[in-house]
Order: sequence, then structure tokens, then C-alpha cells
Amino acid sequence: MSEENHTIPPAPAPQPAANPPINWEREVLEKLVFATLKEQRANRRWSIFFKVFLLVVIFLAVANYFNFSIVSGEGEVGRHTALIEIDGNIDSEGSGSAGVVIPALNKAFSDGGSAAVVLHINSPGGSPVQAGMIVDEIRRLRKGYPDKPLYVVVDEICASGGYYIAAAADRIYVNKASVVGSIGVLMEGFGFTGTMEKLGVERRLLTAGADKGFMDPFSPETEAHKRHAQAMLNEIHQQFIEVVRSGRGKRLKETPETFSGLFWTGARAVDMGLADDFGTVDTVARDVVKAEDVIDYTQHEGLPERVLKKFGASVGAGAIKAAADAAKPALR
Repeated sequence: MSEENHTIPPAPAPQPAANPPINWEREVLEKLVFATLKEQRANRRWSIFFKVFLLVVIFLAVANYFNFSIVSGEGEVGRHTALIEIDGNIDSEGSGSAGVVIPALNKAFSDGGSAAVVLHINSPGGSPVQAGMIVDEIRRLRKGYPDKPLYVVVDEICASGGYYIAAAADRIYVNKASVVGSIGVLMEGFGFTGTMEKLGVERRLLTAGADKGFMDPFSPETEAHKRHAQAMLNEIHQQFIEVVRSGRGKRLKETPETFSGLFWTGARAVDMGLADDFGTVDTVARDVVKAEDVIDYTQHEGLPERVLKKFGASVGAGAIKAAADAAKPALR
């Protein structure tokens, strides 16, 4: 055998080891820089958003103020019918509160261009105090502006506290299917004494004054407290009746059911003298007032007020208000 046949092949050359990443510090630094820039851009976008939102709120507030000022300006819109909306419960908040209705009434009556004032009511009732304050102001304004009539136009419903206000008007216009009346007063609540006994719960109430726990839902109702509450309701009911009799006068056709708390359709209300005729805001403005231009004097709550109420001190007040309202007399 030749010498070439016994030659051992050379071993393969070793592969070079993988090189570590070059400039890895720079790559990490670049990622950090890009992440920082991205966060700054996001913060800048949110900052711009909130600044724009704030400007929009300010703009709407200013626009709402000047719009109401122009609408209620004396003589600026010519002869017209002044409109005030009462929509919802008659209470210390909303369009049915005295704090909202009374300023609107004053602006509407004092405007030299308003030929008449129309109260457009859609309310199931509410607080006798708020309704009474509005009625007192209506009477004062009617004396101060004897040549400027006040009409009420009923929408879906004008009951209890809503009708308390309507009765002070010169005339009341309804739809045939409107709900009108409910001349009565109620005070409602709950009694939990039986439930507490079954659960083994003991009520511990300390008072200074023998009757300070009056209407407490966790204490037994006494006959004396029941008589006192009924006397209060009867007194407020009589005030309601006097407002209706004074406002409607001889037009009212009293029956034993008139002041019972029942309510009727608009058509039946006209027959009973609780209302005068059928009509809408437009028909009253056109055919009765003879001033077709209708200008709204209602103090509408703007966006800034709604935002402040939503995120301000009123958050969470609903439950507290509901508990406090339980023992209040109500015209509904």
C-alpha cells in the first residue's frame, strides 16, 4: 500500500465564537429616548385636550349668558309673547323651583316688548312651599303690571303643585287629554318597627324634646303624632283650596270631588271650571295674545352648571335628599 493511502486528513478548523452585540448601550439608550418622547407626546395631547375642553366650557358659559341677556333685553325683539317653561317636579331644584321661575317671571313682566306671559307647565306637583312662593310672586307682578296678562298652557300634566301655580293665572289652556287637578296634600313614609322586631334589632334613639322623634320610621307611630300630621296636611290643603278659589273665582264649578285629590282629563277640567279652553303655546300667542313671536325666558341650566353639579359638592347628595324629603308634605 502506498504512503499516500495512510495519510490522516487534517482536523476541521474551529468556528469563530459568535460576536457579542456591538454598541448595545446605544440601542438601550435609543429605546429609552423614544419611550420618553412617546410619553411626552401623549402628555402634550392630553394637555391640549383639557385646554380645549376648558375653552369650550368657558365659551358655552359666555354664550349662554349673552344669549339670555339678549333674549330678555327690553324692547330689543319687538312685541312678543314671553314664554316660561316649568317641566318636572316643583321642588327646590330644576325648572320648577322658585329660584328659577321667579327671576324669569320678573324679566318677562318687566320687558317692555312682552305683550303677555305664558307659563308652559308639565308637572305632577311637588313642594307646597316652592309653589306658594311662585304664586305670591305672580300675584305681586300681576298687580304691578295690570295690563300684561299671565296665561298657563298645560302640556301632559298639571297636577297638585303644578295646578297650585296654574290657578293664579288669568286663564288656563289645556289639551283635551291633559291630566289636570289632584288638589290635595300627602305626607308619605315607611314604618320598620315590625321588621326590626323580627330581626331582633333594637332602635336606640335619644331626643331632647318629647316629640323630637316625630315621623321617625324606626319608631312606633303614636296617635298624637298621627293627629298632628293630619292637622298639618289639612291646613296646607286649605291653603291650596283658597288659592284655587281665589284664582278661578266664579268660573269654578265646585262639587264634593273638586278638592278630593282626584284628577281629570283636560276636557273634563274645562267643564268643571278648572281650566278655560283648549290651546297650545303657539295658538295662545297667535289667537289670544296676538303676538306670534314667542321668546323663551326660561332660565335653562347650562353645560358649566351641569359639569359643576356632576363633579362638585352635589355628588352623592341624592340619597341624603331622598331621606330628608320623606317627611315633607307634598302637593302630588
